[in-house]
Amino acid sequence: MLLQAHTKKLRVLALACAMASTAGLTLAPVQAVSAQTRVLPDFTDLVEQVGPSVVNIRTLEKVSAKNDTDGMDEEMLEFFRRFGVPIPNTPNGPRQQGPRTPRQQPDEEQPRGVGSGFILSSDGLIMTNAHVVEGADEVLVTLTDKREFKAKIIGSDKRTDVAVVKIEASGLPAVKIGDIGRLKVGEWVMAIGSPFGLENTVTAGIVSAKQRDTGDYLPFIQTDVAINPGNSGGPLINMRGEVVGINSQIYSRSGGFMGISFAIPIDEATRISEQLRTTGKVSRGRIGVQIGPVSKDVAESIGLGKPQGALVSGVEPGSPAEKAGVEAGDIVVKFDGKAIDKFSDLPRMVGNTKPGSKSTVTVFRRGATKDLSLTIAEVEADKPVKKAAAKEDKPSKSSAAGQVLGLTVSDLNDAQKKELKVKGGVKVEAAVEGAARAGVREGDVILAIANTEVASVKEFEAALAKADKTKPVNVLVRRGDWAQYAVIRPTK
Repeated sequence: MLLQAHTKKLRVLALACAMASTAGLTLAPVQAVSAQTRVLPDFTDLVEQVGPSVVNIRTLEKVSAKNDTDGMDEEMLEFFRRFGVPIPNTPNGPRQQGPRTPRQQPDEEQPRGVGSGFILSSDGLIMTNAHVVEGADEVLVTLTDKREFKAKIIGSDKRTDVAVVKIEASGLPAVKIGDIGRLKVGEWVMAIGSPFGLENTVTAGIVSAKQRDTGDYLPFIQTDVAINPGNSGGPLINMRGEVVGINSQIYSRSGGFMGISFAIPIDEATRISEQLRTTGKVSRGRIGVQIGPVSKDVAESIGLGKPQGALVSGVEPGSPAEKAGVEAGDIVVKFDGKAIDKFSDLPRMVGNTKPGSKSTVTVFRRGATKDLSLTIAEVEADKPVKKAAAKEDKPSKSSAAGQVLGLTVSDLNDAQKKELKVKGGVKVEAAVEGAARAGVREGDVILAIANTEVASVKEFEAALAKADKTKPVNVLVRRGDWAQYAVIRPTK
């Protein structure tokens, strides 16, 4: 059939040449396709090469003893009793309506979840996701040759979702670790795992994006590789047979694959795993600030230019940031000389810095940049945010000078300044029109207006008088322990 089709094409070509010759035309010679022909990749060799290094991970948890109520749990029995519904009969006859003596059942281990992992070293070190092994009383690892081992959890890190477990075995086929720097958007990648418990399932796709910020501690590799529950912890593999990531998350509205998957970059995972293997935990730096994004309006109104950096909304008392002089309302634009493009860059940079190290933060404050030196502290357990006391004394002075912005403000007394831990500022007595639309509300404290710090109503009025009220005016607002910029468009 193929030969006949090819012969037919040749006849058509010969006929076309003859007709062109009769008409006195010269027909250009037929040339081969000049563009490089690209064929779809063949993953068979990769599967044979990397497949034996991928493991299935099952976790078990102990279930405390429950009363035997002939298969009906106590909550359902309570439902029948409370609403006067006759309790259904059991297979062994009518169920007792009144109190009864339950039969005690022994504790038992029940399946908790299924995930994937891959062998880091020939002596049994395995990497997976932290959420795969979290809360497990027992971890079982099954190799592709069907051997099963009980694994010991060496360490796990919830922030990055990386965990390392160990099985007692030797001569295992370890994976090769790839170079993230060589990974390109658009290149083919492959995943091996146990989606829905289906062991050694292979799926493939391309890298959709690198450094994808999802709000987590690490930037992710985004792919369109089919990932489903059970793939978690499995490797993302490039065409050289190297692991470039750990499959960790999917974006889904249904719970199933929708074409967007995320993998933890292997360089970050390796750095975390080394700490877990050495100390069983991850040491991470902190400076003690609460931060948020910088909007376009705020950036333009304060003279920053483009929206970049991390807006400091709060500074922890006694933290390295407070000792260095960082203030609420500052915008951190650099850390150790490296630019902060988006606010999520800062915690990653600080977190990757060794506690005890000396570092420099560059902040943008009221139209100018300033370098502040600080000593990195170690991440500790989160502390509850203290709220300012609701106690208020009668303000000494009130002003309606800010009516063009929709503001009525008053002075803070010494007790209020002490409670809020501020040196100055004015309290918002009323916020309407432009101020209300910008999110300012009664009870807020204004620390600065139009890039000018204010300590009293008098200074507020002076700064407002100098501001160009035909343009949006920025105000630095303190609410409780948090500070944020608001851009108010004056009422015309």
